[in-house]
Amino acid sequence: MMDKKEKKFLTVAPFECAWRKDLKFREAGRGCVAFEASAHNDVTLVFRENVGSQHYHYKRDNSPHYTVILGSHRNRRLKIEVDGNTVVDVEGVGLCCSSAFQSYWISICDGLISIGKGRYPFQNLVFQWLDSNPNCSVRYVGLSSWDKHVGYRNVSVLPLTDNHISLWKHVDCNEYICEEDGEEELEDEQTVYEKWGIENFLESWELSDVLFIVGTEESSVPAHKTILVASGNFPLSSSEDVIQLKGVTYPVLHALLQYIYTGRTQIPEPQLGSLRALGLQFEVIPLVKQCEEAMERLKLNRKLFDFGKSVELSYPCTRPHCCTAFPFGVPVDILRLKQLYLTSSTVTLWSLPFAKMFTNGMSETIASEVFLRDISPEAFKGLLEFMYSGELNLEATIDSVALLLQLFLLADQYGVTLLHQECCKTLLEYLSEDSVCPILQVVSSIPSCKLIEETCEMNFSMHFDYCTTASIDFVLLDETTFSNIVQHPDLTVTSEEKVLNAILMWGCRQFMTFCPFVRFLLLPLALLEKLEKSNISRNISTFNNLVKEAINCIKHGLAGPENEHNLRIQHRRSSYKELQYICDGDSNGVLYFAGTSYGKHQWVNPVLAKRITITASSPPSRFTDPKALVSRTYQGTSFAGPQIKDGHNCTWWMVDISADHQLICNYYTLRQDGSRAYMRYWKFQGSLDGKTWTNLRVHENDQTICKPGQFASWPVTGPNALLPYRFFRVILTGPTTDASNPWNFCICLLELYGYFY
Repeated sequence: MMDKKEKKFLTVAPFECAWRKDLKFREAGRGCVAFEASAHNDVTLVFRENVGSQHYHYKRDNSPHYTVILGSHRNRRLKIEVDGNTVVDVEGVGLCCSSAFQSYWISICDGLISIGKGRYPFQNLVFQWLDSNPNCSVRYVGLSSWDKHVGYRNVSVLPLTDNHISLWKHVDCNEYICEEDGEEELEDEQTVYEKWGIENFLESWELSDVLFIVGTEESSVPAHKTILVASGNFPLSSSEDVIQLKGVTYPVLHALLQYIYTGRTQIPEPQLGSLRALGLQFEVIPLVKQCEEAMERLKLNRKLFDFGKSVELSYPCTRPHCCTAFPFGVPVDILRLKQLYLTSSTVTLWSLPFAKMFTNGMSETIASEVFLRDISPEAFKGLLEFMYSGELNLEATIDSVALLLQLFLLADQYGVTLLHQECCKTLLEYLSEDSVCPILQVVSSIPSCKLIEETCEMNFSMHFDYCTTASIDFVLLDETTFSNIVQHPDLTVTSEEKVLNAILMWGCRQFMTFCPFVRFLLLPLALLEKLEKSNISRNISTFNNLVKEAINCIKHGLAGPENEHNLRIQHRRSSYKELQYICDGDSNGVLYFAGTSYGKHQWVNPVLAKRITITASSPPSRFTDPKALVSRTYQGTSFAGPQIKDGHNCTWWMVDISADHQLICNYYTLRQDGSRAYMRYWKFQGSLDGKTWTNLRVHENDQTICKPGQFASWPVTGPNALLPYRFFRVILTGPTTDASNPWNFCICLLELYGYFY
């Protein structure tokens, strides 16, 4: 069915399917496969939950699966089948090519099937279809065929991350359209930067330092030492800059240089052997292999090619989702290029502003030193390292985000498009409640980063309490950005007072502008009456009028249903439900609230109702009963036993409040069981995924609990108390007072309080 392993391409026989265990989505139902294929028709990919056999065929498959067929009906149609039934059958011209390999990509994301052509996933979209009943279990990719052989090569599976699912294509293509006038010039300049790369120097005299003398006519063809040295073994030295090739025709040399500078070329089939010989002479090994593969395909099936027809050759890109601004799509040896680091002026090959600086007769053209002001040495070193390696290396340090932002600005200033894109993607990965403010300060000034800016604004608005309390960095945001945040539809706050405080901190000079964004009717009456008597109210008439309006509405009941269309009297759509601690054993906690189906009926045990999940460090037993912890009845014996982790005792109780809910916890309650095993050292922690834990309160020699059956409650304070979590746990960090079983965690009740979402 398939060729020998040493061959770089795979041929699938008619009505068969090739399966490889490495062609597997990292996450079920989500992934992208990029590949190249050569066929007369029916390039067919199958997506299913498990690997099939060699003689598997999708027409005989009774298990759930997706099938995508490119070039069905004699290369005239595109088809998608679900479990063998056709759901898409649309016209598509020239989907397959038998004379050369073409690049495709297919992504699946929760039933959304996207199909595109080209080497870069999420670009050049051809077709999309959304399954109304998605199959989210597909993981393995099968390479199949219909009635003719299909050749595949360079098949790779890429993951879809949360941020990149919606942002990759915009970050890579800069498809975001600016609506303001006067920005077309910026877009044109950005397009020039995107297209800039070593292909701009193909047979160009600018910065050339090597000359080929080719053919009997002795034509001169310029080239560049750095690119040649990094691509093969050319006879170059500091004194010898001329290479004589009298026995080689210009079309063959042009094809060689075009392949080196652009990663692709085409040549008439009769000259394929000459190109291979020239590539072998200069040890351009990828080109030699490409020529040999094409010649072997010719031998296998001479009917695929017309004699004299041009054969297309393309270098397999090592990073399919990257653009060509850096030579990932050309046969440049990155290790050789790194050796040239800081020894030549080839930065101009990747940067249009640098190229202009050194070739347009500016002072830098003849100067031995170039001064770049207001640029940190670390950032410029990172820029140069990227230009010579294509890798963005950031050490995991406190200043990594600061360095990344400096690199981002440099990439934008000097038009290093790929570094700009890599910085964008890395910024999304670094994006958190702690980094969102400094990132916003930078990206808000760059028009091409509008989508990144909007993502940051949404992140800030959804963690408004934390971002405006844990740090005062937000006061450095510009007026437009801060205005977008306080008006964002996803603004999430625990109280409207947080919005008012943030506006007051941001700046009193523009306070009149931001006053209307505060929903004063949601503030407590006592606070409004204090504000009415404040200096702000006496000096700012707009503020005074809004406060008085709110007081009148609350006192006289004017905020009724007839005014529900007015945003100023509506609770924010994404606000949390306030479940505050009143006293030990009250019915105001989150776990009690879950037992009422969130206020819909009378209480039942939330564990039995499957509203929450409670687990312990030891297996369930008579005395380790998860449902007992929220039963609201006293238990004489209730404990979690220890487990050994990394050679140490580890004892804990954990609550999962469900995937659909989160809690900003500001109080929690425990109750001792009937034993005298009192805890003294423990931590109360929160987590979003149940794996990475954040300390919310640390107890060291805490002797609050000293009686059997005793209640005790503690507030949760500090910046971490402003963040929402799904998982919560109490974990022993030291032995209890029980000498016989010091690592048993003996509690019979746990309750949480705060802002429930």
